[in-house]
Amino acid sequence: MTTTQIAVTALGAVAIVWVLWYFLFSRGEAVAAPTTAGGVQEVRVTAKGGYTPDTIVVQAGKPVRLRFYRDETADCSARVVFEKFGIDQQLAPFQTTTIEFTPEQPGEYPFRCGMNMLKGLLVVEPPGERRAASSPHKFHDAAPAHE
Repeated sequence: MTTTQIAVTALGAVAIVWVLWYFLFSRGEAVAAPTTAGGVQEVRVTAKGGYTPDTIVVQAGKPVRLRFYRDETADCSARVVFEKFGIDQQLAPFQTTTIEFTPEQPGEYPFRCGMNMLKGLLVVEPPGERRAASSPHKFHDAAPAHE
């Protein structure tokens, strides 16, 4: 095997590992949804090559409003699906689409694009005052909700 073949093979292996890590194991920013004056937990989410934030922390029993801004025209980001809540919503390019629902049960609920390539996680905590250690997702904003 020549030096060039070794280099190309090594570079290909590194690229494969990076793609697997990015799509299967990477976890980005997590955000705790602040509560608006109307009592709704609201978060803005950008869909562009993924979801930002990709982990959203809310409290059970309170209405949730997710405002998805689709910052691209790629087919993969054309829909967002929350299977456990029966939501399958079209996202228009370069526009904000609002999704509202009330999660009643604490737990972790994945969401995804229509092609199952872009993924995120909705973490529903038990009702009550949010504390810094109340979520296993250590990187979420632990600031108190605005009432």
